[in-house]
Amino acid sequence: MSYEEIKSTLSGPPKRWLVTGVAGFIGSNLLEALLRLGQEVIGLDDFSAGHPENLSEVQRGVGEGRWRNFTFIEGDIRNLESCQQACDGVNYVLHQAALGSVPRSIENPLRTNDTNVTGFLTLLDAARRANVASFVYASSSSVYGDEPLLPKHEEKTGNLLSPYAVGKYANELYADVFGRVYGMGCIGLRYFNVFGRRQDPAGAYAAVVPAWFSQLLQGKECFINGDGATSRDFCYIDNVVQANILAACAEDPAARAQVYNIAAGGRSTLNELFALIRDSVADVLPDAAAAVPHYRDFRPGDVRHSHADINKAQRLLGYAPTHSVQQGMREAAKWYIAKFCPESQNSH
Repeated sequence: MSYEEIKSTLSGPPKRWLVTGVAGFIGSNLLEALLRLGQEVIGLDDFSAGHPENLSEVQRGVGEGRWRNFTFIEGDIRNLESCQQACDGVNYVLHQAALGSVPRSIENPLRTNDTNVTGFLTLLDAARRANVASFVYASSSSVYGDEPLLPKHEEKTGNLLSPYAVGKYANELYADVFGRVYGMGCIGLRYFNVFGRRQDPAGAYAAVVPAWFSQLLQGKECFINGDGATSRDFCYIDNVVQANILAACAEDPAARAQVYNIAAGGRSTLNELFALIRDSVADVLPDAAAAVPHYRDFRPGDVRHSHADINKAQRLLGYAPTHSVQQGMREAAKWYIAKFCPESQNSH
């Protein structure tokens, strides 16, 4: 079924969803979408990466009536009791909680493994015990490693290049085994460079899109790792929300127990991306039009090029991206401008 058809089926008696990492970037956007669809949502987060303000923003956006359908549990996915509490009575699990960043995983592989592998397994087993109907989890394009083929096809991966990638691949292996041994319906979504509203620009491991928006809007220097010819398949958050809901509601047996590329299906270099963000900012801060990036060394563990083949998700899930990178960047710009330069937004 299409996304619109899926949404119409959710207009009946509400289902019960668990979103882990609910106070984070992707989790809070899933929460907002589900509440707007009239669903009941359990949220699990320990605020190690997410922020209470993200939840407050969702509350303001959806209104108090819908907000009453949300129950928050402050807990760690590595804690079985918290996971069991969160999974109780749930129909669908959307597992987003993780410790992100390739560089951080290289600096601290033990912590990354503890959260992304042990935490994943703990939640997966709690969901098994609760007999959830569907378990959808965030994987990553990092599992393709040094495989040179473009675009990336789900069945062909290369040598992994970071502990973060190892953890995400381990998630896929565990999900596959739980499907075979316990009959669970697990679907993995290999995200390709997701961006959009509520993506955190703070911290040493901030993704490039929020980092550049915040730096340009505050008149700070921007840096590119490498020569700027590195390319990525940047995917707007609304496309990812769509994919999660489609995957959770998938009834075709052929669509389940799979992993899917989730992206826009295009490719932009970092130089092109910087120009796109700079132009968006220059609309409200004309001085930003003269900004130029500063180049520095490549980061270890980074792949050179990334571009997704999304045919499988289109064919089996009905996935149909609504936003190109250009359309998504225009939407993201509105949020960052409102956050960092509200006076500029009000004057236009």
